[in-house]
Order: sequence, then structure tokens, then C-alpha cells
Amino acid sequence: MFVSPMGTPMPTVTLLGIAQDGGRPHPGCQRPCCEGLGPEDVQHPVSLGIVDEHGQGHLIEATRALGEQLRIWGHPPLRSVLLTHAHFGHVDGLGLFGRETLNASGLNLYVSSSMQNLIERTPQWALMLDQGVFSTTSISSGVSHALSDEVHVEPIAVPHRAELSDMHAFVVRGPNRSVLFLPDHDRWDDTLAHHGVSTIREWLTQLKVDVALVDGTFWSSDELSGRSQLEVPHPPVAESLERLGPRRDGDPDIIFIHLNHTNPLYNTTSEQHQTLMDMGWTVGQQGMTFTL
Repeated sequence: MFVSPMGTPMPTVTLLGIAQDGGRPHPGCQRPCCEGLGPEDVQHPVSLGIVDEHGQGHLIEATRALGEQLRIWGHPPLRSVLLTHAHFGHVDGLGLFGRETLNASGLNLYVSSSMQNLIERTPQWALMLDQGVFSTTSISSGVSHALSDEVHVEPIAVPHRAELSDMHAFVVRGPNRSVLFLPDHDRWDDTLAHHGVSTIREWLTQLKVDVALVDGTFWSSDELSGRSQLEVPHPPVAESLERLGPRRDGDPDIIFIHLNHTNPLYNTTSEQHQTLMDMGWTVGQQGMTFTL
């Protein structure tokens, strides 16, 4: 628990995973990016843990690595779960809250209406609602929800493949700082246009965030192995850096997360990693913690 100079507990957020949905090593991958990895190289699918000023935990995303992520997080008493969207790696741990594993009860599940409809149509998840594992709270873009007296979350709609549900990033606001959690979106042009701005800086200024955890799935579209970026749309980090340029005074901390197993940013000695760092930006690290 972080405490202020006055000795009072401070809310925190902890990055519990930095990998794309498949994790690292990626299932079925026999290429050098996944072969011969040691325990220190294993990366869980992206997730964010919030601990409020009362020591209560609030989890964004429910991944299959839930057990290890709770260990990294220090097992705070869990009060709520928030979901950005329905893609596999962000929701495949929902069942772990049920009677067969955690046997949770009364967790507040923050979801959009389209995500709630999917949960209600999926027998295993619907059963968990019936059993009282979760009670749902509907979210919509721009409407803030209080997780505690000092911690609020604001869903932010962003364009992303909507085969199953829509997509919301979250801004987590505390008494002193705010953090944007944006693990997925399709294209910067679409996201910026959706919010009526023309640059990344303008959008982050509009959101009033101090830290931005943003989609860094691919360094470039060359990693797609024959698939087009229309099939797997994520803005490449190289494009994000071109739009941002070097860090300027007053910029928020921009940290790239949701890295595909092919992404050279995993290699801290790579040219790509050095380029990003030289520009003043950061690659996420599992366990990285920020006070709010």
C-alpha cells in the first residue's frame, strides 16, 4: 500500500500484463520470438489492477492468467471487474470467478450494453449472473463511475472491431493523477476523428491524463505474416511515434502495452526499443505501478 507524506493510503494502478491476447510465448509459435524464453520472459495478456484508498481492488480485464496476475497484484480484496470489449484475451478469465475456482460473490461487473447482451447470451457467463457471482453496471462513453470516494473511472468509446461488442478505453482518475488504459483500437485517424481532434496530443489533453497506456500491438505491419492490417487493425508503434515525435515538456507519460509476441519492443537491445526510448516514451513492464 502506497501512503502519502501525511501517512494516508494512496490509490494505485498496477499493470498486470503487457501482452496481446495470446500472451508470450504465443500458443503455437515456434519462431525465435517465442522459443527458448525463460520465466522472466513470460508476459501475461494485458490487464490493469486498481487499488482504492480503502485497499479494495478493481480489475480491468479478466484474462486466463488471473491467478498469476492476482499474485503480482498482492491479492487485494476484489470488489469489481471492468471490461473494455469482448475479444478473447480480455474476457477468457471470466469463468475463473465462478464456483469451480474463486467462488466469488457480488462482484460489480462494469460493461457496455452490447457486452452485457453477449454475457447474457453466453450460457456459462449467464449462469454466473444467475448465481450472483456478478451484478452488472452499464457503462457508456463519457459517464464517470465512482469506484470509491477518491477513484473514478470514465469509459471512452473508441473504434475497434465490433464482431461481438463495442470497445471502451478507461480513464482512471484519482485525487492527484489520471491514467488512460487504451489496449486496443483500430486506427489513429478513426479514433481521433471519433473524438473531434486531429492529433494524439490534442486528444490526451482533452482527456486530461497524466499517464497513457496505449495500444502498441505491432511495431509495424510487417509482423502480420501475410494478413492485412484490415484483418488485424491496430496502429503500429512506428506510426504512433511518427505522429508524436519526441516528447515535449508537459506531455503525459506514454507507455506502449498490448504487445504482440512478434513485437521487437520486447527486446530491450533492439533498434526499435532504443528509438522509442530516445524519443522519451516507454514500453510497459509487468508489475509497473502508478499512484493516483
